[in-house]
Amino acid sequence: MTPLAALLPRAVAELRAGGVEEAARDARLLLAHAAGVAADRLTLHLQDPASEAVSARFAALVTRRAAREPLSHLIGWRLFWGRAFAVSSAVLDPRPETELLVATALAEPFTRVLDLGTGSGAILISLLADRPAATGVGVDLSPAALAVARKNAEALGVAERSTWVESDWFAGVEGRFDLIVSNPPYIAAEEMAGLSPEVRLHEPRLALTDGADGLSAYRAIVAGAGAHLAPGGRLMVEIGPTQGQAVAALFARAGLQAIRILPDFDGRDRVVAACR
Repeated sequence: MTPLAALLPRAVAELRAGGVEEAARDARLLLAHAAGVAADRLTLHLQDPASEAVSARFAALVTRRAAREPLSHLIGWRLFWGRAFAVSSAVLDPRPETELLVATALAEPFTRVLDLGTGSGAILISLLADRPAATGVGVDLSPAALAVARKNAEALGVAERSTWVESDWFAGVEGRFDLIVSNPPYIAAEEMAGLSPEVRLHEPRLALTDGADGLSAYRAIVAGAGAHLAPGGRLMVEIGPTQGQAVAALFARAGLQAIRILPDFDGRDRVVAACR
């Protein structure tokens, strides 16, 4: 019987032909998923025989990935802040750049946090997992996204300290928080065509763009933050790399203090932070 290793070369070639940048990595992750083994243990199983069922499952996954369906949707998870989060087409994939938002939030104490547009719950759950005494509320307009977030909260041990609310920004939110975070839809409508097929065709449009200039969400967040930030509380948002000055100006007009524009590891503006 053909070993698992023999399935990889053809898969890598098919993925490369489809324009997948990290074809070799993706092929290995898909093979591990098809074979039902942990990705970091695949090397130990490469000489195992490939059953017909595994071979067929792997071939189907490779075909879908070559058609630019996101890898995370095919294997069902994405790593973020050192943890595996369940994802689906209902939520935005958590990205490495967003870890800056988490790191900035964790740099100072907090006990009660609000995550606006929570999606998979990756930001809120990461914060709560690293701050065992904190509690938090995750808000999203999408019931399907909230279902994913609840699943992640349960799997990662923060379900009892998290509440999930279906709401249009602050509409269904009560109380005050010493930390408010958000990775809102910030891609301008005119920029959508330039996104990769994985993002443009497979991630929820509601989580990507406001259908306008990319700043609508920040206006809504700033408008409601004053009523929900505790004195001295912090507000921080992820931004697109060209939006730093515009979002900082919105913060300033709302009377927020100590406004900072923080770059990501590539030197691009990525987070605007301020306090009340």
